[in-house]
Amino acid sequence: MTQRAMLCPRCRQLIGSDEATCSWCGTSRRAPWWKIMSWTREALTGNWLIKAVITANIAYYALSLMVSSSGAGSVGLLGFMAPSQTSLLLLGATGTVPIDHYGRIWTIITANYLHGGILHIIFNLMALRQIGPWVASEYGPSRMFIIYSLGGAFGFWVSYLAGVPFTIGASASVCSLIGALLYFGRSRGGVYGGSVYREVSGWVVSLVIFGLIMPGINNWGHGGGILGGIILGRLLGYDDRRAESKTYGALALLCALATAVLLCWSAISALMF
Repeated sequence: MTQRAMLCPRCRQLIGSDEATCSWCGTSRRAPWWKIMSWTREALTGNWLIKAVITANIAYYALSLMVSSSGAGSVGLLGFMAPSQTSLLLLGATGTVPIDHYGRIWTIITANYLHGGILHIIFNLMALRQIGPWVASEYGPSRMFIIYSLGGAFGFWVSYLAGVPFTIGASASVCSLIGALLYFGRSRGGVYGGSVYREVSGWVVSLVIFGLIMPGINNWGHGGGILGGIILGRLLGYDDRRAESKTYGALALLCALATAVLLCWSAISALMF
């Protein structure tokens, strides 16, 4: 009996009548229900984690406005509702000034949760909301958060080595997620992998063009984040090749605890100052 075309039980793409597995994600057209449910639970957990990261960014941005003195922020459209540089420095901005002058090496982590204006945070969090679930579905939520945390720190470390004096923003971490998807698409190959690689490559080209046109963009942080994401994607692996383990969960928890401690310590120090 001839098979009929159907939607993939995992990615919901169309599987042709002559295909035994989905050409997009590799799932069998007769995949057991428990595998499909396992993937669904993982995606939901990833979405919850992404919402938690977004909430932390918004809360820290609000705190930076509270710490700022009235009228101390930047002016212009991109500087609308901008915290003062003093408040950003106290709360954990990074770069050669905070690290070399004040010895605040840990700011390569906290700077990922600071933003310089309302448009800055909106653009970054919209990108995170779009890219994060995709990375979580391919790598799992634990590895996604590891890539987000360590990849962002690596991006800011690269920008520090390049001599960037003062920088903030979640874009280094978001770029690390882009780098992880670049590696995934190139490594996995096939129709689905090729599609991922082409789409994400388009994002990279857009980032480069945007960075060249707009002043004040930390291109070193973006490039470092992408490179960090590629390295971490290769080291950690993705679901099709290596299932998430308790080790990844423990490392993700360690990243979360370190981030929470540093953010809380910075906030308390800033408020006391």
